[in-house]
Amino acid sequence: MAVLPLRRLLAVTVAVVCAAALAVITQTPAGAADETLGSAAARTGRYFGAAVQSRLLTDTAYTTVLDREFTSVTPEFEMWWDMIQPSRNVWNFPPADRIVEYAQAHGMRVRGRLIASYGVPNWVSGLTTASEVNTALVTFIRTVMDHYRGKVDTWDVVGEAFSDNPSVPRRRNVFQVRLGDSWIEQAFRAARAADPEVRLCYNDYGIEDIDKPKSQSVLRLLRDFKARGVPLDCVGLESHFNSTFPYPANFRRTLETFASSGLDVHLTELDVAGTAPRQGEIYHSAISTCVAVTRCKGVTVFGIADHQSWRSAETPLLFDRYYNKKPAYFAALSAFPMPLTRTTP
Repeated sequence: MAVLPLRRLLAVTVAVVCAAALAVITQTPAGAADETLGSAAARTGRYFGAAVQSRLLTDTAYTTVLDREFTSVTPEFEMWWDMIQPSRNVWNFPPADRIVEYAQAHGMRVRGRLIASYGVPNWVSGLTTASEVNTALVTFIRTVMDHYRGKVDTWDVVGEAFSDNPSVPRRRNVFQVRLGDSWIEQAFRAARAADPEVRLCYNDYGIEDIDKPKSQSVLRLLRDFKARGVPLDCVGLESHFNSTFPYPANFRRTLETFASSGLDVHLTELDVAGTAPRQGEIYHSAISTCVAVTRCKGVTVFGIADHQSWRSAETPLLFDRYYNKKPAYFAALSAFPMPLTRTTP
């Protein structure tokens, strides 16, 4: 029998002892090979969702990943105002209905969307009086929320109402022009009147760095709402990270600051431009930060496979065009702590 050199013998001995000790303390959790983003998030009391396109629900490769990995869905654009009410007297619910019905059939929660800076139909933008705009706004909110009552878990009542220009904080949309600063409050009050039970959120992009002027403008609005009893339960940070909106070093402080206002926090449209390893590092950091902040209730990625993304050239999602798991997927999954299971020697 060959005799091992002393240094090698010691190394082998240490490795064997350490491996044995770890085997006593922990083991790979049962079914770990089947761990998914949704199941990992659920162990922390959170959801893991995806923005979904109605037209893709007939694609079995798409739905296989959707069903396996996600516990929440957000219609990507099917609930935009111009999709649901393209003209004053025409309502078009079927595209969004298909997503909501699919989610219900597969045990997924639904995050709905109402008013954003995009997707306002031309007929609304053309209204010339405050009364007309207010009537259109309230009618839309009440009609849509009544249609989906009991089927939607959380509504993004208003989104992207703030601009990227610090000198002009509010976007100059038809609501701001005709109704003034009060229009966001009016929307939230109409939403609460339409459904007293559902959670109501404000949602925006570019607010992931709490020290930026836009983030501070949003924070002031939300704190004012909470102080005055305007119905508001949560804030959504879209979290589209790229060269224009880089991942901030103070992301945890951002989440904690919004949460300290008495609001739950959600990452609502997470995607990360770029490639491995940096892409995975950002996914891991963003998700692990959410897990570390008690009031961060969950994560939604803005799509499933890269080629279906709104910025597909930047390959920002967790699956490639063939629905293979990218390195970013494993980085995201590893952001959730694995349970320790004590075993008998």
